Amino acid sequence: MDSLDYKILQQLQLNCRQSTEELGAKIGLSATACQRRIKKLRAQDVIAQEVAVLNPQKLANYLTVLVDVKLVKGGAQIVDRFKQKMQQCEAVQQCYYLAGDVDFSLIISVKSMPDYELLTRDLLLNNSDVHTFLSKFSMDNVKIGSQIVLD
Repeated sequence: MDSLDYKILQQLQLNCRQSTEELGAKIGLSATACQRRIKKLRAQDVIAQEVAVLNPQKLANYLTVLVDVKLVKGGAQIVDRFKQKMQQCEAVQQCYYLAGDVDFSLIISVKSMPDYELLTRDLLLNNSDVHTFLSKFSMDNVKIGSQIVLD
């Protein structure tokens, strides 16, 4: 990857729907060259996915819940099982495996408190691999993003 690839990636993080003509004009490449580079970046899995970021306040005020999870002691098999379960759950938007006093930190989006209660029963309370968990409810999503700062 070179500096032009990084410029493309930076621009796509801001707006992945811009045309390659617009993109090329911003970074000094032709539309065709931009298309080739984007295709290569997708093939290399540098661009993992292109998604729409939704505003939860415009969608019936979905709840954002931050959950810290401690697993029982038991090694890699327990960690791997938990990772797989989190990957399969649509309500889990982000899952981070951590070093420190908790094992995982989750960001969960649900429609209501009853929905969260049902989810925790399945995902955490009835999961013998989970030792404890702590839920924190967001009062305001001040900043939502997934951009990686590229210099």
